[in-house]
Amino acid sequence: MTNEDIEHLSAMLKTRSGLILGSDKTYLIESRLAPVARKEGFSSVAALLTALRTKRDEKLMTAVTDAMTTNETFFFRDKVPFDQFKSDVLPALAKTRLNGEIKIWCAACSTGQEPYSLAMLMEESRVQFPRVNLDILATDISDRCLEKAQSGLYTQFEVQRGLPITMMVKNFEKVDEMWRISPKMRQSIRFKKLNLLDDLRGMGRMDVIYCRNVLIYFDIETKKKVLEQMAQLLPDDGYLFLGAAETVLGITDAFKPMPGMRGLYIKNQAVKTEPARRLA
Repeated sequence: MTNEDIEHLSAMLKTRSGLILGSDKTYLIESRLAPVARKEGFSSVAALLTALRTKRDEKLMTAVTDAMTTNETFFFRDKVPFDQFKSDVLPALAKTRLNGEIKIWCAACSTGQEPYSLAMLMEESRVQFPRVNLDILATDISDRCLEKAQSGLYTQFEVQRGLPITMMVKNFEKVDEMWRISPKMRQSIRFKKLNLLDDLRGMGRMDVIYCRNVLIYFDIETKKKVLEQMAQLLPDDGYLFLGAAETVLGITDAFKPMPGMRGLYIKNQAVKTEPARRLA
């Protein structure tokens, strides 16, 4: 692959998804795009990249962007953000949401393990919070990931990663060689295609936003734009969860760290943001 091909790919990915290719871009490109090249009938990744540069093929650009932006995920990933939600965030919001509804947005949800983990966690907490319901919106840029998430079908390997055996038995059923999460869990989540580079203000108010392990791939300017739009969606007592390797420090003053809670942020009350508006 030529430098010209790589530069064109990098520019396209930044424009379409915000992704900034790292120093290991040659290996990443080869590993992510080899299956796409085979599926689309190209002899090599280099041939695919040349076609991408010389022909404006929307279907090919979408397939390449999808492959390059797909990230690994698993149930209850990193554990701490789910423990924090159960021990601190859920009890605090349950006291103030008089209608019992807590709105959660799982941004860049990939294949759905994060929102399903939250739904199962809420079911486990039902006795303690009988009147609370989670309204979970899960979004991603990838059609392929959203299709898998909506199906609720996972391999044996996927259900064994991070998922307690008691939850697996309670919430999944065996379907041939796969495991499908229960209809109740699937019906509790709304999945939607969304690009984080788009205007997010029309999404309406959210109480909690999970945006973990995605901003790390963006440049500073894009991170700032996304975070400040998210701040507009949250009320003063809302919460933002970021990945362990991510931070708002040095990027925006719209959020500040929750004391003693790694990866958990609250709005900076000294910084005023416009309220969210829901599109008609």
